[in-house]
Amino acid sequence: MKFIKTMNKNIVLASKSEVRKNILEKNGFRCDIIPANIDEESIKESLSKEGATPTNISKNLAELKANKISLRSYGKIVIGADSVIDLEGNIISKPQNRDEAMYILEKLNGKTHHLISSVCISMDGKMIWNYSDKAKLIMKKMTHKELKVYLSKIPDKTLYAYNVYQIEGEGKNLFSSIHGDKDTIMGLPIKKIKEYLINLK
Repeated sequence: MKFIKTMNKNIVLASKSEVRKNILEKNGFRCDIIPANIDEESIKESLSKEGATPTNISKNLAELKANKISLRSYGKIVIGADSVIDLEGNIISKPQNRDEAMYILEKLNGKTHHLISSVCISMDGKMIWNYSDKAKLIMKKMTHKELKVYLSKIPDKTLYAYNVYQIEGEGKNLFSSIHGDKDTIMGLPIKKIKEYLINLK
């Protein structure tokens, strides 16, 4: 019964991500979408200059998104989330075009990287809970031609929504090894979110 009550709470997702919305809905949560529209790249750059780790950057962005929207969503549970690729301590951002997507794939090619997904839950402008999870992915060593063929199969909407790989689709073929939670890789560690919301009074 407690889970049913939680599902009926007013939940707002501070993101335009259809992927995260779908994860919430598949797990029984109804939510409204209100994108935070923060300048993520300048914030990442500023935090990186201050020596913040990729995990801390991801946490900060998730909190900023959740707090911003919860200030104007009184009494509602607001979920902010952010995912970053950590390659040897350096953040790799989502591509803005296909040339950038190819550049990112070439940087990841044959290497191990981590995908960090952070989530923050806020109410009335203040964080009440946060969590970060990390997955480890080892990409196969591929030729430039193979990477071009891969990209040619990926529609724009998928490419920009999932960064350069969709782990449920063609993206799984890029990797020799994947260690971690699938939902974390897709951008929302739903198991921990569900645990928290179920127990939220």
